[in-house]
Amino acid sequence: MNPKPLAQVSLITLLIFGCLLVLYPFLAAVLFAAVICVTTWPLYVRLHRLLRKRDTLSALLMTLLLMVVLIVPTLLLSKGLSDAAHLFANTVTPWFQDGDGLAKHLHALPYIGQQLAEYWQQLSANREEVQKLLQATYEPSRRLVLTGISVVGNGILQLALVIFIGFFLYRDGVFITRQLQKAASRLGGALGEELLQLARTTVTGVMIGIVGTALAQALVALIGFLIAGVPGALLLAIAIFFLSMIPVGPPLVWGGAAFWLYSQGDAGWAIFMAVYGLAVISSVDNFVKPILISRSASLPILLIALGVFGGIFAFGFIGIFLGPTLLALAHTLFLRWLRAQDGA
Repeated sequence: MNPKPLAQVSLITLLIFGCLLVLYPFLAAVLFAAVICVTTWPLYVRLHRLLRKRDTLSALLMTLLLMVVLIVPTLLLSKGLSDAAHLFANTVTPWFQDGDGLAKHLHALPYIGQQLAEYWQQLSANREEVQKLLQATYEPSRRLVLTGISVVGNGILQLALVIFIGFFLYRDGVFITRQLQKAASRLGGALGEELLQLARTTVTGVMIGIVGTALAQALVALIGFLIAGVPGALLLAIAIFFLSMIPVGPPLVWGGAAFWLYSQGDAGWAIFMAVYGLAVISSVDNFVKPILISRSASLPILLIALGVFGGIFAFGFIGIFLGPTLLALAHTLFLRWLRAQDGA
């Protein structure tokens, strides 16, 4: 037996494994940058033509545009959330210092207000029980705040890395595309080229679905904020647009608006805001996103939904794009196999 082929395969396998090990910490950023570049490539092509096909300058302007669109709103939202948390603490702290004051606020709640007020009055009568309750909730609250700060900071660093990688993907995009097409053609022939095109179409469709859903949620949220008389309705709607990519993002905004209305004595409008947010704002994501993605990606809605949610659980945020793409490729391979079997 000639050991040379086995040694070659072993070396190539080790090389691939080593490359993946080196790139693993940056894999999510590379994939997300690729998703953004694929989706915004038509805009880059137009800019490239306006700038007389200057690759570096065109890529630089596109990355600056991404920086304005992604990082600046993230910083503004972080500051807004920090200010909201500070305002929340200043509003709630006097309630706990004055047991009767909190009891009045609890009593105003419908259905369960009286029971909560009575429980708090019994609890506040015993200082030791109150201290135990505060001590029990202090450490989890501190960890939650620290985790939130860490997530925001890590998110900003990840976005900066995505933009940095995006510059090179824009600049060398034509060369990279040609290499991928050659590789797909050599590995799979016509099927490989079809799968490569399908992957691009699916990624673009998922991005359209996410952005379209964000716009829809922001629009219905703006209507609800205006009806309830929430100040800064436009800014809150913009916040929902950017936070809609996070499953618990929109409730943080409309939930905060409902709390503010309740703290101002508008219990009725607070209930309206909570019900409207749960039944309308957050529900938009459940049916608008699959419809938009299925129209763009030519994939059944069930596979889109399973791909999005399963991808999130398996790969994190980037799984929103990877999940539907993998299912779309598997779906195409399965259909091609069925046609081949029927032909045989």
